[in-house]
Amino acid sequence: MINVDVTPDPQVHVHRIGRTGRADEVGWALSLASMDEMGRVGGIEQAQKRDVEWHPLSELQAKSDTPLLPPMETLQILGGRKEKIRPGDELGALTGEAGFSGAQIGKINMTEYSTYVAVERSIARDALRKLNAGKVKGKKVKARLMDEWR
Repeated sequence: MINVDVTPDPQVHVHRIGRTGRADEVGWALSLASMDEMGRVGGIEQAQKRDVEWHPLSELQAKSDTPLLPPMETLQILGGRKEKIRPGDELGALTGEAGFSGAQIGKINMTEYSTYVAVERSIARDALRKLNAGKVKGKKVKARLMDEWR
């Protein structure tokens, strides 16, 4: 997990980073902090009752010029709760006729008129093509990759 800010409430920060290692699993939590936020950093150390390891940004060295890419991409599907579409309908469309495994599908977030689905980067374009060619809950939908309209 990478935090791009340090929350003013140390307990919220500790709770947030606690999600990186659950059920005896190990995880990393990295937080970017400006000099103005170092007081908050001290609050985090007090809340955790231990010193936290901090390094200046200048210590980071890139291993390559290639940008890092997240393992998942987000699809936006035009169709949400107002169209009586549920997360299970989207999952079914992707794992049924489209042929993807449930393990390749991540979080599904529904709004009134849109659905956002995280899918593995390796299948994102194929999933997009299959959603645009197929149907969700018997209805034709339009989908796009979130980075396409930037």
